[in-house]
Amino acid sequence: MGFYLKDPGARIDYTVDWAAGYLAGDTIAASAWIVAPEEAGGIAVAGATSLPARASATLEGGVPGHVYRVTNRVTLTSGRIEERTLSIRVDER
Repeated sequence: MGFYLKDPGARIDYTVDWAAGYLAGDTIAASAWIVAPEEAGGIAVAGATSLPARASATLEGGVPGHVYRVTNRVTLTSGRIEERTLSIRVDER
């Protein structure tokens, strides 16, 4: 979905807009955020919210030089399950 840079000291929101031509009348019933790899000092989900067509997560931490895959998995009101993954590289900025 996209490649992003993040400072290890930053605490910042990332959003997936599921409405951009994708939902076709569905809305988000449930949303989960998964970070890989899991490691000490790695990126962590500090909080998450979802609206009918958007899901957001506040991410913090991360080891400089490491790349993380942050996946938003949603269950839609129709029962469909979909995922979008962000690649985030952590660098001192």
